[in-house]
Amino acid sequence: MAEGGEGLAAVPEHERILQEIESTDTACVGPTLRSVYDDQPNAHQKFMEKLDACIRNHDKEIEKMCNFHHQGFVDAITELLKVRTDAEKLKVQVTDTNCKLQDAGKEVIAQTEDIIRCRIQQRNITTVIEKLQCCLPVLEMYSKLKEQMNAKRYYAALKTMEQLENIYFPRVSQYRFCQIMIENLPKLREDIKEISMSDLKDFLESIRKHSNKIGETAMKQAQQQKIFNIVLQKQNNINMSRTMYITNGKIPEESNEVKSTYAFEEEDENEEEVLSVQDLVDFSPVYRCLHIYSFLGDEETFENYYRKQRKKQARLVLQPQPNMHETVDGYRRYFSQIVGFFVVEDHILHVTQGLVTKAYTDELWNMALSKIIAVLRAHSSYCTDPDLVLELKNLIVVFADTLQGYSFPVNRLFDLLFEIRDQYNETLLKKWAGVFREIFEEDNCSPIPVANEEEYKIIISKFPFQDPDLEKHSFPKKFPMSQSVPHIYIQVKEFIYASLKFSESLHRSSTEIDDMLRKSTNLLLTRTLNSCLQNLIKKPHIGLTELVQIIINTTHLEQACKYLEDFITNITNISQETVHTTRLYGLSTFKDARHSAEGEIYTKLNQKIDEFVQLADYDWTMSEPDGRASGYLMDLINFLRSTFQVFTHLPGKVAQTACMSACQHLSTSLMQMLLDSELKQISMGAVQQFNLDVIQCELFASSEPVPGFQGDTLQLAFIDLRQLLDLFMVWDWSTYLADYGQPASKYLRVNPNTALTLLEKVHRGMKDTNKKNNIFAQFRKNDRDKQKLIETVVRQLRSLVNGMSQHT
Repeated sequence: MAEGGEGLAAVPEHERILQEIESTDTACVGPTLRSVYDDQPNAHQKFMEKLDACIRNHDKEIEKMCNFHHQGFVDAITELLKVRTDAEKLKVQVTDTNCKLQDAGKEVIAQTEDIIRCRIQQRNITTVIEKLQCCLPVLEMYSKLKEQMNAKRYYAALKTMEQLENIYFPRVSQYRFCQIMIENLPKLREDIKEISMSDLKDFLESIRKHSNKIGETAMKQAQQQKIFNIVLQKQNNINMSRTMYITNGKIPEESNEVKSTYAFEEEDENEEEVLSVQDLVDFSPVYRCLHIYSFLGDEETFENYYRKQRKKQARLVLQPQPNMHETVDGYRRYFSQIVGFFVVEDHILHVTQGLVTKAYTDELWNMALSKIIAVLRAHSSYCTDPDLVLELKNLIVVFADTLQGYSFPVNRLFDLLFEIRDQYNETLLKKWAGVFREIFEEDNCSPIPVANEEEYKIIISKFPFQDPDLEKHSFPKKFPMSQSVPHIYIQVKEFIYASLKFSESLHRSSTEIDDMLRKSTNLLLTRTLNSCLQNLIKKPHIGLTELVQIIINTTHLEQACKYLEDFITNITNISQETVHTTRLYGLSTFKDARHSAEGEIYTKLNQKIDEFVQLADYDWTMSEPDGRASGYLMDLINFLRSTFQVFTHLPGKVAQTACMSACQHLSTSLMQMLLDSELKQISMGAVQQFNLDVIQCELFASSEPVPGFQGDTLQLAFIDLRQLLDLFMVWDWSTYLADYGQPASKYLRVNPNTALTLLEKVHRGMKDTNKKNNIFAQFRKNDRDKQKLIETVVRQLRSLVNGMSQHT
C-alpha cells in the first residue's frame, strides 16, 4: 500500500516534468531532467515508462493528423512534379541570362573598380587636404616666426612661439616636421636672448656716450625752469605792489623788472626747443630686452646684469679727470655725466616695473653722493681763483636743483657748499689782500686835493664823508684822508658783493645770508685789511708823516663802518629792527691799526731822537762851557717842532702822548749819556754845558709844542735831569743829604746811586784837572778840604745806596 501510495504521488510529478519539457526551450531542459534523477529510487524507470506512454500518445495524434491531410499532400506532390519541369527550364534560362549578365558586367566591374580607385584617391586627397589644412596654420605661424625674427621683432616672435607650442603643435605633433620645429624653438629663444642682450649692451654703451649731452640738457631745463619761477615770482610781487599803488590812487609806470621779464620771455621763445631724454636716447632696446626676459621667465638674470653694468658705469662716471679743477668746463662735464646717468635711471625707474627700484636708485645715489662730495672737496681745495670757485658753486647749485627735480636728496650738497663757501671766502681774502696791498702801494699818504665841486662830489659819491667845516671852505681844498680810504671803502663793498654772489641760490633765509656776509666782512676787516695795515705800518720806509696819515685814514674808515653795516642790511633786505648776533668788527680793527701806528710813531720818533743824540760830541774835560746849547740838540728841537706841527690833524691824546714820549725818551737818553759806564770822568765845565742843553729842552717843553698840556706837565719829563744838575751846579750836598727821604725835599727825584755815579765821575775829573793845572795843587788847603768833602759825600751816598739795597 505504501509503494502504491508512492507510485500515485510520482505520477503527477512526472507529468509536470513532461509538461515542462514540452513547453521549455531545449537549452533549458537540463535542470528539469536532473530533477528526474534527484527523486526517489526507480523514479527514472517510472519516468521512462511515462515518457514512452506520452510518446505513444503523440504518435497516435500525428497519425490521426496525417490521415486527415494525406489527400492534400498527394495533390501537392503531384503539382510539385509538374513544377519541376518548368523549374528546369527556368534554370536553363537563368543560367543563360547569368552568362549574358556576367559578360555584360565585366565592363561595369572594370569601371566600378576605376570608380572605387578614384573614390579611394578622392578620399585620400580629402584626407590630405584636411591634414594640410591642419598643418598650414602651423607652417604659416612658423613662417611668421621667421619673418619676425628677420624683422627683429623678438617679443612678437616669442608670443608666436608660445602660440605654436600651446595651440598649433599639439594638432600636428605626429608629424616629423613638427618635431623638428619643436626642437628648433629652444635654440631660437636662446638666439633671441643673445640678440636682445647684445642690443642692451649697445644701449648701455650708447647712454654712456650720451650721458654728457643728457646731463647738459637736463641741467639746462632745470636752470630755465628756475629762471622762469624767479621771473614769475617777480611779476607776482610787482602786480601785488601795483595793486597797492592803485588802491592808494596811484598808477605806477611799468618797471624795468617787468620789461626785462617780457624781454626774457621773448628770448625764451626764440630759443631752440630743448630736447628731452627720450629724444636723445632710444630706450626701446631696454624695454624690449626686459619684456623678452620677463616673457622667458628670466627677469632676475636681466635685472642683475643691468644693475651690475650700470654700477660699473656709475663708477666710471664718478671718476674725475686729474685736471678737472683747472677749468670750469672740467667740472661742467663731470656734473653733466652724473646728471645724465641718474636721469636715465630715473626714467627707467618710472617706465619699467622692477628693473630698477626706488631702493636701488637711492642706494646708488647715496654711494654716488659720497663719492661726489669727496671729489669736490678734494678738487675744490686746489682752486685759488675765486671766480672759478664761484662758477663751481653755481654749477653745484644747478646740479643739485636738477637732481632734486628728479626726487634725489641733495641736502648734503648744500652742506658741502657751506664748506666751499669758507674756501671761497679764503680765496676772496687772498685776492683782496693783493688789492689792498696795491692800493697802499699806490697811495701817496697825503690828503686828497679837490679843485672844484665836480671832483668833490666824485669823492663824496665814493666815500661817506661828512664835514660841515670842509664844505664851507672854498676851492681848492683837501680832504683829510688820503686816496686809499675811498678805494678801500669801495673794495670792501666789492668784497661784500662778491661774497653775496656765493650766498645766492643756497636756499637760505635773508637773515642767514646777512649773517654770513657780516662774518665774511669781519674776516676781511680783522684779518686781511688789518694784516695789510700792520705790514704797511711796519715797513721801514714809512715815515712819521705817513704814519700820521695812516692814523687819520683809519679814523675815517672806522667812522664808515656803520655805513657798511647799512649797506649789508640794504642788499639783504633785512629790516632795521632785526637784532643781529654778528656786528662788524671794523671798529676794533681800525683801533688796533691806529694803536700800532701810534706805537710806530713813538718808536720812530724815539729812533730819530737816538740818531740826533748819537751826533752829540761833548768835550767832557772842558774847563768852561761854550755859552750856548749844543748844535745837535738845537737841530733835534727844531726837528721835534716841525714834526709836532704835522700832528695837528691827529687826535689830541695821540699828539700829546707822542710829545710826552719824545721828551721822556730824550730825558732818558741824556741821563744815560751822563751815566754811561764808558765815561769815566766829567769836568764841571762839561756839566755846565750839559746844563745849557737841558735848559733848551725845558724851554722847548714850556713852549707847548703840542696844545692840551696842563701847566708844567711836559716839563716834568726833564725833572730828574734838572734836580740832578741843580744839585751839582749849586753843590748843595748838605741840603740833599739832610732832606733825603722827605716828601718836600728839593732833590726828591735824585737817586743816591745816580748822584754817586755822577759825583765819582766829577771827582775824577776834578782830580785830573788839578793835576794838569798844578802838580802841587793837592797840597793846597782848599783843594784838600774839597777833596775831603767829596769823599765824605761819597761815603754818605754809598751808605744810602747800601741802605736802599738792604731795604730792597
